[in-house]
Amino acid sequence: MSAAVGIFSASKQDGLKKNERNNNEEAREEKKKNNNKFVDDNEAKNNNVDDENEVDEEDDDPKLKPEKELDLGPPLSLKEQLEMDKDDESLRRWKEQLLGSVDMSALGEMEAAEVKIERLSIVCRGRPDIVLPIPFVSNPKSSLFILKEGSRYRLKFSFTVSHNVVSGLNYTNTVWKSGVRVEKTKVMLVTFSPRKDPYTYELEEETTPSGLFARGSYSATTKFVDDDGKAYLDMNYHFEIKKNWPSNNS
Repeated sequence: MSAAVGIFSASKQDGLKKNERNNNEEAREEKKKNNNKFVDDNEAKNNNVDDENEVDEEDDDPKLKPEKELDLGPPLSLKEQLEMDKDDESLRRWKEQLLGSVDMSALGEMEAAEVKIERLSIVCRGRPDIVLPIPFVSNPKSSLFILKEGSRYRLKFSFTVSHNVVSGLNYTNTVWKSGVRVEKTKVMLVTFSPRKDPYTYELEEETTPSGLFARGSYSATTKFVDDDGKAYLDMNYHFEIKKNWPSNNS
C-alpha cells in the first residue's frame, strides 16, 4: 500500500513539473508576443509622427503657397454698401437689424468711421458738473480739476459717430501718483452706428480715496480707442484730491 502511494506521489510530482514547464513556456511566448506588439506599436507611432512632420514640411513649402493673396475687391463706404442693395427688401431689413437705425445724413464717402468726443464731464452729487475742455493742452504745472476726498463721482461723456460704423470702442483711464500707477479702468463701449445726434454714456459711480496719503497731485491719461487701435482722444492731465472742495466751486 505504501509503495502504491509512493508511486502515485511520484507520478503526481512529475505531472506537476510538466505542467509548470508548460506554463513557463506559455508565459515566455505571451511575453514575446507582447514585446513584439509593443515594438510594432512604437513603429506605427513613429511612422505617424514622421507623416505629420512631412505634412508640416509640406505646409511650410513656399512652392505650395498661392502666389497672390485673395483679392476682396475695393473697399466700400457704408453709404455705398447700403445703397447697392436698397431694392432688395430682405437684405435691407437684415442690414437694419445688424446696424440698427442708421442716419443716412451722417454717412459720408469716407470708408473709415470718425468719432468725435464732444463733451467730457465729472458728475458729483450735489455739485456742478466739472466740464473738461476739449481739445485739451496738457500743463504739468497746473491741475485740470480738484476732487474732495471720499466724494462720489461718475464720468459722463458724449460723442458723435459719422461716415461708418465704429466697432469695439474702448474707454481707458490710467492714474498715477508719485510715478506709481494706482488705478487703471477699461470699459468696452461696444459698437455704434453713424448718426448726427450724439451718444451719451455714463460710467459707474466711484468714490475718491480718502486719508492723508490719498491727498495730493495725480497724473492721468484718458483714451478712446476702437478695436483697430485707432485713437479718437488721447489726453494727459493732472488733478488733485484735497480735504475739501475748492472755494471757487462752492
